Amino acid sequence: MSQGFDLLVIGAGMAGVAAANKCATAGWKVAIVDALPYGGTCALRGCDPKKILRRGAEIIDSARLMRGKGIDDTGLNINWPDLMKHKHGFTDPVPHSMEDGLISNGVTTLHGHARFTGRGQIEIDGTPYEADRFVVAAGALPRPLEFPGHEHLIDSTQFLDLDDLPSRILFVGGGFISFEFAHIAARAGSSPVIVDRGDRPLKGFDPDLVELLVDRGRQVGVHLRRTTTIVDVQASAGRYHVTLERHGIRETVETDLVVHGAGRVAALADLNLDAAGVRWNGSGIHVAGHLQSTTNPAIWAAGDSADTDGMPLTPVAVTEAKVAASNMLKGTTTTPDYTGIPTAVFTIPELARVGMLESEARAAGIDLAVRYSDTSGWYSNYRIGETTAAAKILIDTSTDQIVGAHLLGSEYGELINTLALAVKLGLTTRQLKSATAAYPTVGSDLGSML
Repeated sequence: MSQGFDLLVIGAGMAGVAAANKCATAGWKVAIVDALPYGGTCALRGCDPKKILRRGAEIIDSARLMRGKGIDDTGLNINWPDLMKHKHGFTDPVPHSMEDGLISNGVTTLHGHARFTGRGQIEIDGTPYEADRFVVAAGALPRPLEFPGHEHLIDSTQFLDLDDLPSRILFVGGGFISFEFAHIAARAGSSPVIVDRGDRPLKGFDPDLVELLVDRGRQVGVHLRRTTTIVDVQASAGRYHVTLERHGIRETVETDLVVHGAGRVAALADLNLDAAGVRWNGSGIHVAGHLQSTTNPAIWAAGDSADTDGMPLTPVAVTEAKVAASNMLKGTTTTPDYTGIPTAVFTIPELARVGMLESEARAAGIDLAVRYSDTSGWYSNYRIGETTAAAKILIDTSTDQIVGAHLLGSEYGELINTLALAVKLGLTTRQLKSATAAYPTVGSDLGSML
């Protein structure tokens, strides 16, 4: 006989855990399942461990920027195994801690591969379970690649567990993963190359600032190959020979490692959603605005598992999970608010965005004022020796409100949060400039950017 629950959550990442805890504390009988260690991509295989590794790269870069300005960086280098040990000091306790927290809230924790066997039934490694409702928050997987030799690539999870960093690394794709890892690798002594089939990498960010970042990366050894496709990858004697094609001309390059950074798709293929009557595709489960499946009312989805307008970010996934849980508990149809959600690429320096791109604002017919500032010579950047920094603030002149903000610079990943709050709350530039900031801080630059 199968065991029954009010709610069964598939995926023990931050979104799934948020939904499970919210419903369990409300008195529901809740279970959660994952085939992987509890914690999800962000805590174990993404955001958090990546930024721990970035800390080592930051120190190297900061010392180099201050070379000849009072800092002698001779002999300074990253000890990769020690940096990895530091990373494991954070990630290793997460699964046990997260599972303990769920259990303390009354959630039944299960381990194994889940697949639907009916509209309200699943099996976990062959054991049947039933539930009145399901939340699918199963995360994402690297996008399948089709060129010969793609099986030789490692993914972001494997990169974050490398015992040693190879001398030469080729990254496939011009997105977040490739740029962030390449910037870390370059400061750690590797020679990274990013191969992007398009003309413009990081398409979700301001193109002017992206070009500045590309130039800054080139200065430290991050090389970008644009409009280039991979024909095949061949392994030979512990090395890889990668055939590239650009404008019909082919060449072969040798590298020690090839890393998949070409995007991700919803991890739904193994859930047998068709058996539950759930409509889905690589972008996620088709849901209404309130995150309930359009074809099976017992199924809800959040994060990468839901086909929504939300960006593929952990804070967005958690918000969606909480909204879905609240709707289930209250019988409501509240939709998530995606206004003013910032995003950042944690290269060195970081690139951040909130709101519209300039092209989007112009296409929308907004009476636009573009406030562009080259901030590389401002005090906050002079102080640390940084030579690349800029800000582009987009303002609707009819309302004096910010409709988009784009920043490239050290600590600008923090500054974007203030601008995000302004976008979310509809604050005017006059209101922002009326606030007195602590000085000297990066935050005190905001008034001048406006």
